[in-house]
Amino acid sequence: MAASPHSPNQAFRRLRAQHSPAEFAAMVRRAAREIGETVSCDARYIGRVESGEIRCPNYAYERVFLHMFPGLTLADLGFSPREAVRGRSAQRPPAPPVFTHLTHLTHRSKESDVLRRAFMAGGSATVAAATLGLTLLGDSRRLPSRAGESEAAAVEDAVRQIRLLDDRHGADALYQRAAEPLRTAYALLDAGATRQSTEDRLHAGAGELAVSVGWLAHDSGRFEDARSHYAEALATARVAGDAGLEAHAFSNMAFLARDCGRPREAVRAAQAGRRAARSLGSPRLLSLLALREAGGWAGLADRRACEEALTRAHTDFSRGDAAADPEWMSFFGEAELESLEARCWAALGEHARAARHARRAADLQDPHFARNVALYTAELADNLARAGAPDEAAWAGGRVLDLLTEVQSTRIESMLSATARTLVPHQRSPRVGAFLSRQAAV
Repeated sequence: MAASPHSPNQAFRRLRAQHSPAEFAAMVRRAAREIGETVSCDARYIGRVESGEIRCPNYAYERVFLHMFPGLTLADLGFSPREAVRGRSAQRPPAPPVFTHLTHLTHRSKESDVLRRAFMAGGSATVAAATLGLTLLGDSRRLPSRAGESEAAAVEDAVRQIRLLDDRHGADALYQRAAEPLRTAYALLDAGATRQSTEDRLHAGAGELAVSVGWLAHDSGRFEDARSHYAEALATARVAGDAGLEAHAFSNMAFLARDCGRPREAVRAAQAGRRAARSLGSPRLLSLLALREAGGWAGLADRRACEEALTRAHTDFSRGDAAADPEWMSFFGEAELESLEARCWAALGEHARAARHARRAADLQDPHFARNVALYTAELADNLARAGAPDEAAWAGGRVLDLLTEVQSTRIESMLSATARTLVPHQRSPRVGAFLSRQAAV
């Protein structure tokens, strides 16, 4: 039976038997070499699996574990299904396919099957856009006079599907499609609900959907649209008295302000988010908001304040997961922490130090989340270029170009263009020249 969130993985512990964590990690590395995989397994990783922190391994580890224990499934090894870890709530049963349900408020079994297959298969960004485009099929239906539990569940599921598709494909192919379910969610909210608990869910779901669509706008370079969506989410949080949604909106507003070159606004938004989050019981959320604040201080060239915020971030992060951690924070692990710290050092002009953190971020990130792997590797390439390591930067940039065949993100493409400009003086290097040629063609 698969381990539940934050519970020890007893099945995996039994498989380790009498071996120490370090000995078992060596066995894992040896099994990986047998099938041509490369994993950096150590005693700490084994501990994270056995504690339940790693609920589902990445694809490389999955292949290694199934090779080590032929005939067993991931569930037999104590892991949760991958879609449950990232794309579904552990507290509620799956809702109907949302982009059909929200737009047409009816169940279309054939369309739902197509949506589910396309959604879970991943594929290209074009497939992702087509998946969302299924909302446009068929005759539209009128909104109900009052929203019920199924409508609230559909709004919540829309948020999860957008996050999953963004992880795999980036924002550019998704933004325009995602605006339609957002409009429908707020129309449901305006229509009212059959009971107060349903209305509370609708407020939270619509606000989270506004943040998600705002993020798609943000990542695809539509900063004014993103600002509007984040403000809408914040207003929804204030009306509903939802501190968790308020903290989420402020977190994204701080991130956007930093990207727009408004570092003092980033600091204020992050601090407001921490005030909203204090009563929620989630150290990881406080850690993320401290990192947002650190990014603002770095943009203001205030090294001391930046370091103080980074210290708070690491202290809060070290307290570990909590039952109160919001579902949307599933992206925030060690890899994201390293990436956000890398951005701070880059803003302070310490690019070699930033490159070390960016490299750790790329190494730690589950390959399943292609957008983040591309982002962290693009950060690595840019910092290497600015730190005087052009050949290494070109190699990292080439890796990003490989990933951009399946990810569409204006932000990542802009970062890579900036890296290319930095590398132009080194174009006589064969590796740099090859990268610049590929990047220009793209």
